[in-house]
Amino acid sequence: VQLQASGGGLVQAGGSLRLSCAASARVLSRYVVGWVRQATGKEREVVASITWSGGITYHADSVKGRFAISKEKNKNTVHLQMNILKPEDTAVYYCAAKFRGDPTYSYWGQGTQVTVSS
Repeated sequence: VQLQASGGGLVQAGGSLRLSCAASARVLSRYVVGWVRQATGKEREVVASITWSGGITYHADSVKGRFAISKEKNKNTVHLQMNILKPEDTAVYYCAAKFRGDPTYSYWGQGTQVTVSS
């Protein structure tokens, strides 16, 4: 599975951005697709994920109520709608995929930079 992330950019605090992750191949029903971010000097954080079959979602406490992950099955695409952005959301955001039950993500897209100015 090849993943292509897009939609990052520069936005003021309180603003919104929508990230998209397009998969190059038909995503199998046993996959989980997630968004993982890494800020400078900090550890990677899984901010949201969604099961391809069933659409079960997870959102980290740090983004709950502000970010929402969704999928478009017919387009093999996962979106991350980010609202009420804060400067601490500044990071490189990666789209990633793994089989359900795997502890780590096996497939990674290139990162997209999100910068939130105060």
